[in-house]
Amino acid sequence: MTPSPRYLVRGASLYGQTEADLLIADGVIAGVGSGLEAAGARVVDARGLVALPGLVDTHTHLREPGREDAETVETGTRAAALGGYTAVHAMANSNPVADTAGVVEQVAHLGRRAGWADVRPVGAVTVGLAGERLAELGAMAESAAAVRMFSDDGLCVHDPVLMRRALEYVKAFDGVVAQHAQEARLTAGAQMNEGLVSAVLGLPGWPAVAEESIIARDVLLAQHVGSRLHVCHVSTAGSVDIIRWAKGRGIDVTAEVTPHHLWLTDELVRTYDPVYKVNPPLRTHDDVETLRGALADGTIDVVGTDHAPHPSEHKECEWVRAAMGMTGLETALSVVQHTMVDTGLMGWRDVARAMSELPARIGRVADQGRALAEGEPAHLTLVDPAARWTVDPSVQATKGRNSPFAGRELPGRVMATFYAGHPTVLDGALNEPRPAWAPEHGEEH
Repeated sequence: MTPSPRYLVRGASLYGQTEADLLIADGVIAGVGSGLEAAGARVVDARGLVALPGLVDTHTHLREPGREDAETVETGTRAAALGGYTAVHAMANSNPVADTAGVVEQVAHLGRRAGWADVRPVGAVTVGLAGERLAELGAMAESAAAVRMFSDDGLCVHDPVLMRRALEYVKAFDGVVAQHAQEARLTAGAQMNEGLVSAVLGLPGWPAVAEESIIARDVLLAQHVGSRLHVCHVSTAGSVDIIRWAKGRGIDVTAEVTPHHLWLTDELVRTYDPVYKVNPPLRTHDDVETLRGALADGTIDVVGTDHAPHPSEHKECEWVRAAMGMTGLETALSVVQHTMVDTGLMGWRDVARAMSELPARIGRVADQGRALAEGEPAHLTLVDPAARWTVDPSVQATKGRNSPFAGRELPGRVMATFYAGHPTVLDGALNEPRPAWAPEHGEEH
């Protein structure tokens, strides 16, 4: 076997705090300190760069199998690497739906073959996402994909009896149910957030209570059965209040917020540009401010991209016919820097917690989100916080061109991403996927 190359990352600012060198060899961090030397190692000049553990996304739509016109595991994980991600949780709403051991194993295999990031399949809660009967949760958990997160995302598990059964079932293997909180009967025909702007535009409104009522129900169910609940893409101030209350009661609930809900508001819908059509919808300025505060104080645990690429014809049409969703993998870290770091709400250590450590813990990804310390797996990201760049969807790695940040100048640029000790990104550009010589990363959760 050909020995793996070694890399000496020189002068990185660990978590934006202490400057140190990192020696990477055989897929692990072999040394941390000042003035490290390593004969034959490739030197990566990281002076002025912040080093973070590789980012982990709790919420990615890779579309494959069946929706390869929108995205593939290959293109989606290329985008992930460019965004600083070393692991992504692939949502189940593919075609066929990831509701059996066979499909989740196929998705995991496609991720290993691509080699850009660790792909962790999310299993469907119900068969075909139909909300009528539970999918093969145990079989998916015991499969080679070792699924630990289950979600019908895109649709809500609306039946409280089914939701209770799912929460009870996943306890057997320390799984988590990730709920798309939306009471569909309150959002029938809805096109945007219900409020002043929807009234002015005459578009059917999507009330905040449609989200909040499901979260309230589910935290009580989680408390009743003693199980783990994860709330996807929290978007309202009322939802934050409920989650904060639940955590105060000791209920085992975690929550995520998307980058776009940390910045964009329903005022953008006045343009009628379908790029701003998303589920849940963009909310008000007050909601945005509350979400930022909740992420900063830990009420909201993580940032999940909800990366949702669509073919151009599904977005470049009239508002009412347009698909809901936005891309996010390649812009997420920059948006978090803009909304949370540059505003003083969070430091880089907090970013590591919300975008790496806690996402890995929620998904039970044992070898991701670890400390930048000797002996730990070498999943890491180097970001230049002083860089500025303008978002151009036409040159991004994702197939989706539906970025709500197109044309905006963003701060911070991922300069390198190391996945299992291998640089998938160097000097801000794709390098090459993880080659065959790299050691196998943990299959166990």
